[in-house]
Amino acid sequence: MENNWYDYFIEALFKKYPKKNQLTQGLMDILFIEREAVYRRLRKEVFFSFQEIVKISIEWNLSLDEIIGSSAGQITFQMRQMNYLDPSNAESKFLRQVIQSIDFLSDYPNAEYMCVCNKLPRQVLAGYTYLNQYYLFKWMYQYGHEREVVPYSQVVISQGKELLTKDYYRAIKKVPITNHIWDRFLFDFLVSDIQYFYSIRMITSDEKELIKNDLFTLLDYMQEVTTNGFYPETKNKVNFYISQLNIDTNYSYIFKPDTNVCFVHVFEKFDIHTYNSEMVSRFMTWMQMKKRSSIQISEVDERNRIEYFSRQRQLVNNL
Repeated sequence: MENNWYDYFIEALFKKYPKKNQLTQGLMDILFIEREAVYRRLRKEVFFSFQEIVKISIEWNLSLDEIIGSSAGQITFQMRQMNYLDPSNAESKFLRQVIQSIDFLSDYPNAEYMCVCNKLPRQVLAGYTYLNQYYLFKWMYQYGHEREVVPYSQVVISQGKELLTKDYYRAIKKVPITNHIWDRFLFDFLVSDIQYFYSIRMITSDEKELIKNDLFTLLDYMQEVTTNGFYPETKNKVNFYISQLNIDTNYSYIFKPDTNVCFVHVFEKFDIHTYNSEMVSRFMTWMQMKKRSSIQISEVDERNRIEYFSRQRQLVNNL
């Protein structure tokens, strides 16, 4: 084992748990070894065995490909497939870990979440039952079944997934700073898609009305957020922009002083992500540059804000 590779692995452990006592206790719990044995490994007096490294990586969702790639000057992205309708125990555990990591962001005043979107982002959808179900239905229609076509009414979200979704919706508002940049045609695309599924009888009139009501509720809520510049539940800062140039897909990053991650959202429900510090830094710069071609409507520019939400309500009303 090359020392360079091992250094990146140790660095990844400290990114997971920056406080040494927390990291030590976590490794003791996973590996069933004494505290001094952990210290020797962290000081590199003794190397973690291959079996120990694999066990740690699986338990803490660390990418060995990314760690090896870092030592070779490569940038590795990961993608984890999920069953978002009825997640397995392992998938539910992973989702709970994601929610817990978001909860921790509230302890960092400069922690930031930013998304650039051409469709409603996941943290917004999580608060609206019928709208969230619609996006899951659309995902299943496009990618879920090769032979069987499942209508909206048959997309049943498990109780466990509903609880996780509510926890996620609650946690994401604890991030101290949130930035949204939305494609100016986001609701045009959404309304057009819903009309299509209604025209081919995959969505009924009653179901369309339920989705429509969720959209009106969402617009009312987002107008309140943009007017005040914060989430009403937590008073955490929200900056909202409308992009004047088309956005090709959803992007996001999460920043806190000791650990950063960036995401590219693909195939509606999946993400590819990396913790590579150089890539995350460039990614954050690129996303911040999107503000050049965007109009901020949160707190300032009341006229554009009113016009924007009035137009979206008219689009939804035409459903």
